Amino acid sequence: MPRTVMVVPTYNEADNLAWIVDRLRRAQPHVHVLVVDDESPDGTGAVADGLAAQDEQVHVLHRAAKGGLGAAYLAGFAWALARDYDLIGEMDADGSHQPEQLGRLLDAITDADLVIGSRWVAGGSVVNWPVTRTLLSRGGNRYVRLLLGIDVRDATAGFRVFRRSALEQIDLSEVRSTGYVFQTDLLWRALHAGLVVREVPIEFVERVRGDSKMSGTVATESLGRITAWGLRERGDQVRRSWGRRRARSRHLD
Repeated sequence: MPRTVMVVPTYNEADNLAWIVDRLRRAQPHVHVLVVDDESPDGTGAVADGLAAQDEQVHVLHRAAKGGLGAAYLAGFAWALARDYDLIGEMDADGSHQPEQLGRLLDAITDADLVIGSRWVAGGSVVNWPVTRTLLSRGGNRYVRLLLGIDVRDATAGFRVFRRSALEQIDLSEVRSTGYVFQTDLLWRALHAGLVVREVPIEFVERVRGDSKMSGTVATESLGRITAWGLRERGDQVRRSWGRRRARSRHLD
């Protein structure tokens, strides 16, 4: 069985953490859990320490301050790579990613480098989302596909499993994204590295306790960064095409 760890970033998730860790440990008893807490003022870090004291497969990484989702994942990935885990996953602590569906991702990783639990492939769904948020997510993902020229339906999804070799090829030291755009950033880098990416359907459930960290400001920032990447990629494509034409022209001359 591959050594597997799921990285779970937390900020003010004291009401959810024990519940989601228990579900994960029951659903996949061989999987380890790494809680990465950004010094939550509600005591989430202490809850995580209590869980780790009771279960040797639960680990905690305390960060000094709130640094963003991407920064928390990068710290968790570095921790997991240093401890020779074979498979390294990511999921939310609020119950939106159901541990009972993690097996779908682990089954698919046998012939992939990165597996994404997708809301927007056939069989995927969302529960308790307002129409406006559904349209925003679908529209944002369509925008990403068109602008970046990729064939991934849910580029912003945060329920994922990587092979350690995939994270090593991506070169995490070059990743600068700290917010929610981190998910698209890593996918973009994985595809550029020639890695095999698979999507499997999941049912995404809106949190029932605590406050969502997503906001209009966060969404706008993410789309701004993606636009910049897409325009840069289109510019590179034009330059490559122009270079090939010039080379052919010189050859004919």
